Amino acid sequence: MIKILGFTLGLLSTGSVLAVETEWHGLLDLRFGSADTLDSYIDGGMGKFGQSDGQQVSLSQLGAELALSWDSGISGHLVANAYLDEEESGIGLTEAYLKYRSLPGASGYRWQSKAGIFYPSISLENNAFAWASKNTLNSSTLNTWLGEEIRVLGAEFMLTRLGKIHNSKHDFSLSGAIFGNNDPAGAMLAWHGWTMSSRQTLWTERRPLPDFEASRPGNMLSNQAKASDPFLELDDRLGVHVKARWKYRGKGELSSGYYANNGQPYIVIKGQYAWKTRFYHLGGKWRLAKGLELSGQYLNGDTLMQSPDKVDVVNNDYASGYLALTKKWRQHQLTLRGEEFSVTDNDNTPGDNNTEYGKAMTVNYRYHYAKNWFFSGEFNWIDSERPARRYIDQPVELTERQLQFSARYFF
Repeated sequence: MIKILGFTLGLLSTGSVLAVETEWHGLLDLRFGSADTLDSYIDGGMGKFGQSDGQQVSLSQLGAELALSWDSGISGHLVANAYLDEEESGIGLTEAYLKYRSLPGASGYRWQSKAGIFYPSISLENNAFAWASKNTLNSSTLNTWLGEEIRVLGAEFMLTRLGKIHNSKHDFSLSGAIFGNNDPAGAMLAWHGWTMSSRQTLWTERRPLPDFEASRPGNMLSNQAKASDPFLELDDRLGVHVKARWKYRGKGELSSGYYANNGQPYIVIKGQYAWKTRFYHLGGKWRLAKGLELSGQYLNGDTLMQSPDKVDVVNNDYASGYLALTKKWRQHQLTLRGEEFSVTDNDNTPGDNNTEYGKAMTVNYRYHYAKNWFFSGEFNWIDSERPARRYIDQPVELTERQLQFSARYFF
């Protein structure tokens, strides 16, 4: 698919040399972090942060976006990210798609579409270049999971009623997507639980699973691959994502949606299982006063994985939500975020207890030093109860803390 997109972009550019507009954007994020935690989930542990216990200096993100735009309303987009740290370094594509955006019609409607590899339109936090979070260094647990396991190869269509043309401040939009290549989604959430970081899974990347009793030789999940590949197509069935959004210009927006990968949960190929994963999501942000914004998201769903003879192996309900308050004044910004998350294990598989409950808090201060430079300090706190930590001789109840300092350059 990436080769096809690259060929298409080259062909369009060759045929429309005078009409094409090229834009590069991205960010460089250098960090120092100190964490009181376990081995990071990034490295196959059960620590909930992107770094393991101790201190480290890292290239937390080097992200770049290339956009080629034509007068016809067609544009091509490539997004790449790189990471360099003590857990797992990597470089690769995270999104690659073609997009079409029409001009507003006389009736006040506009439609747009895109096709390729992309994030479903869910996150309200990750709205900076290369899907970075603008107001905090670590994304919420909700959006950290989206960055890890939810990405699709598909097509999306959206219709928007523009209020401006109707002398109104209200915009309404409906979107729908069909997709594949997200069948294993749910595995990482089941086996390491909710996490909090800024890490995105690269399109061709595999993520190591933590050690747990059921995955050991001779047990029920011993045939599960030791690393999950979330962006595979295993059952040749299309998933769907639908979303509705209301936007009140100058004040805020509200949205709701439904995602279902339509996985056949008893399909397994080379140790990678298809999971039937689905969820509802709600989101909103509102300008309370000058420089003061309240935002929040909530996600609730379930996931199912079965043996080839259709016996439930993993059957989980899950939920996560956050509220954030952001205050801006002059060159300063302060963000406070509170979260609650859970996983409910509904199956009886021995040695595989996925139940989890936790709360989290984030405090971030950001200083706008120069046109493209931002300095940030952030404190993260997570308190959780997860029985699966017993499998690696760690406490069921655990409080984890992280302090980070960052220099970010946007270009």
